[in-house]
Amino acid sequence: GRRRREAAEEEVEETPQEKKLRLAKQYLEELRQLEEEEELEPADLIGDRLKEDVLEQKGRLQRLVAKDLQPPDPARIRVLRGHQLPVTCLVISPDDRFIFSASKDGSLIKCKWEVASGKRLCVVPGGKKGTEEQHLGHASHVLCMAISSDGKYLATGDRNKLIMIWDAATCKRLHIFTGHRDAVSGLSFRKGTHQLYSASHDRCVKVWDVAENAYVETLFGHQDIITGLDSLSRECCVTAGGRDGTVRLWKIPEESQLVFSGHQGSIDCIQLINEEHMVSGADDGSVALWGLTKKKPLALARQAHGEQEAQGLQQTCWISAVAALRNSDLVATGSHSGSVKLWKCGEGFRKLEHLLDVPLVGFVNSLKFSAAGDFLVAGIGQEHRLGRWWRIKEAKNSICIIPLKQKTTASGPESPGSS
Repeated sequence: GRRRREAAEEEVEETPQEKKLRLAKQYLEELRQLEEEEELEPADLIGDRLKEDVLEQKGRLQRLVAKDLQPPDPARIRVLRGHQLPVTCLVISPDDRFIFSASKDGSLIKCKWEVASGKRLCVVPGGKKGTEEQHLGHASHVLCMAISSDGKYLATGDRNKLIMIWDAATCKRLHIFTGHRDAVSGLSFRKGTHQLYSASHDRCVKVWDVAENAYVETLFGHQDIITGLDSLSRECCVTAGGRDGTVRLWKIPEESQLVFSGHQGSIDCIQLINEEHMVSGADDGSVALWGLTKKKPLALARQAHGEQEAQGLQQTCWISAVAALRNSDLVATGSHSGSVKLWKCGEGFRKLEHLLDVPLVGFVNSLKFSAAGDFLVAGIGQEHRLGRWWRIKEAKNSICIIPLKQKTTASGPESPGSS
């Protein structure tokens, strides 16, 4: 007992500088071990990795992959069926081996799919409203999900104000977090940690420690329902504020926020491209690129998915999903226009150039790039993720895996396969 106390006292006496030095030494030792495994020159590997980490932290690591992207062959798009009702959200495991998806299903299936075979590995059926305690799954529409960067924990949020934490390997439920007063609409784990951020239609953001099964704090600011949330390795997150017309950056330790505006309609989806830039989409059909130091968009594509006739009127196609290949110049957007669009971010993220369309019928409710950038996954539904305004009967409620290939001229670290 005395030894334990002495060890604890020693730990407390470590200054911030000593801690930085200890962590730096630990990091260099890990790099040396990696270098031995990969049989590369130590200086080259360590220098490259440190340089890449610094650029990533500053939001300046940008792999230029968009220019070499080939149009995907529609015949090679794999369609995975299993959800009875519209797919609302999905995530890909950090090693790109598995896809987790959830839906509006009455039985609320949560699926774990193997990417290589397309096989369903695990299904967690839901129950009727009010049966969450006796039942393993959700008992209302699942609207969002997130996976920790080590692939250990999966988090899912539903219309019934609940967040469920799962063991991603076994699909066993570990905890239920309560505290939101309305539907949970956005979830994201901070990269490299088990800190979870959640957003809700109750207009607030909450912070949780999943490993400790603990609530941390609540942040307020949005004037309307929050429709989406994302985060990377910094202790902050970004949110889309629906009809309040703002995107917000929440600085968690300072409990402060930055407010961005530029869309005309309800902002329904958001994702960080790197630590300094993000992309968002709204129901006015616009897609915006933002820098975290500017209050207005750096680039704005209006009517990005065009218009369609609905009930005798010309309607702008809402942007229902956005995705970014992290630290690259490639983004994807989804609507109900009959295709997923891929875009190239111009230099300094000041331009958004349309690259190509991938035909897909239905509401594109969720989009995610694989970490390696060799495929894009779309969650398709007959209805929109957040409501039942209208239905596309010919759509299939499904997961679509879209293979992405580079022209053979792409090589070296700029190829997404090497990221």
